[in-house]
Amino acid sequence: MTDTQLFQQARQARDSRFDGVFFVAVKSTGIFCRPICPAPAPKEQNVEYFSLAPLAIQAGYRPCLRCRPDSAPGSYAWKGVDTTVERAVTLLTSFPELTVIQICEKLGVSDRYLRDLFIRKLGIAPKKFRLYDQLLFAKNLLHNSGLNIEQVAQASGFSSARRLQDNLKTSLQLTPSQIRKSDNSDLTRIKPTNLQRLSIRLAFRQPYHWPHLRDFLAIRAIPGVEEVTQGSYAKNFSLEGVQGHFTAIFEAQKNSFLVELQISDLRQIKAVVYHIRRVLDLDCDPDLIRQGLLQAGIKPEDLLEGIRLPGVWSPFEAGCRAILGQQISVKAAINLVSLLVQKLGIQADSLLYFPSPQAVAESDLNFLKMPDKRRQTLRDFARYQIDNHEQSDLSQWLRIKGVGPWTVAYAQMRGQSQPDIWLNTDLVVKKQIVKNALNDEQAAPWRSYLTFQLWSMA
Repeated sequence: MTDTQLFQQARQARDSRFDGVFFVAVKSTGIFCRPICPAPAPKEQNVEYFSLAPLAIQAGYRPCLRCRPDSAPGSYAWKGVDTTVERAVTLLTSFPELTVIQICEKLGVSDRYLRDLFIRKLGIAPKKFRLYDQLLFAKNLLHNSGLNIEQVAQASGFSSARRLQDNLKTSLQLTPSQIRKSDNSDLTRIKPTNLQRLSIRLAFRQPYHWPHLRDFLAIRAIPGVEEVTQGSYAKNFSLEGVQGHFTAIFEAQKNSFLVELQISDLRQIKAVVYHIRRVLDLDCDPDLIRQGLLQAGIKPEDLLEGIRLPGVWSPFEAGCRAILGQQISVKAAINLVSLLVQKLGIQADSLLYFPSPQAVAESDLNFLKMPDKRRQTLRDFARYQIDNHEQSDLSQWLRIKGVGPWTVAYAQMRGQSQPDIWLNTDLVVKKQIVKNALNDEQAAPWRSYLTFQLWSMA
């Protein structure tokens, strides 16, 4: 079956598993929609399909005001085309403060090379891709927040409300007032205060195994920083000098989380939303992961349908958790992490935040009951993070005495949410592989999920 045939069937069935995987553009109306749009289905001859929303905009279509393509979960459709493209898409969509030139410098390529690569692989230039992504994000905020137009412009990366309005009209054939007039959302708009507050709905594809992710996070939650309830996950966060708090409420019937967000600087909203989506693993394709786990030999009756990777807010936090957890139980590890936060955490706006690398590096850590060598490893790790702030290759941590492959792999799996990290040195994983006669290579590139599947089986 070709992709087009698959898209046809998914569109006609309004299959939520394909939400965000592709978009449906209707030639007669000039509008593009999510495959789950409740509007009457158009005839097939009047339809064309796009793997990315910016490509539909580039072709001259405007986003539907009913199903809101800006609210669709992220797609892995572009995954695997090129590592450089993958990294560039993440930087373009999640960090609006970075210019394309700065992104090229981070990637070690020229502006011209990146442009040629984007056009060849995705069919759109990087600057256009970013512009359309910013417009879709602005549209989402106009639907779902009480921010005024100037604040929405600031949050979505535009220099002024006028520039946002001009681009909305030129590229989407919509005005802010048209978008807000169409809003029939059940979200309550809150007027901004000193800590800017807004609500935003983040969608995912079903199935989503919330109890597994919830319980994993609950056992490891840091008192005063994180809170896990039956139906929500909350965290105080800091990111590039910006601080805030979010509560993500699981709403299975709406295939989404309702996120109540407070943030000190609106310009970092996109980056914060990116991290929330990553921590809750909202952009994975559960059907592909299911196939990989079954191919590896997991029995259908043992399979956790809709399993997700429980993320950690940052590689630094993940590294601290991994180092403190070396050779001890989960309960003992979280006690050490909690003590670290209690002694060195940042207090601001009546909230407690995870310690900075500077605070850890400058402390003697004598309050932590563990071997001196491990205290030194934690200090050396914090110092390394200060000196290599932009380093995304966590394998370089192996230069630090006391940091081994398991610690690096754990941080890659939870702090960066890499999907194909295989913790084959883990004792529980080893036992489950033998017990169930599994072939991990068949699960690639989803072996991080296989790791969590095996942990749950144990």
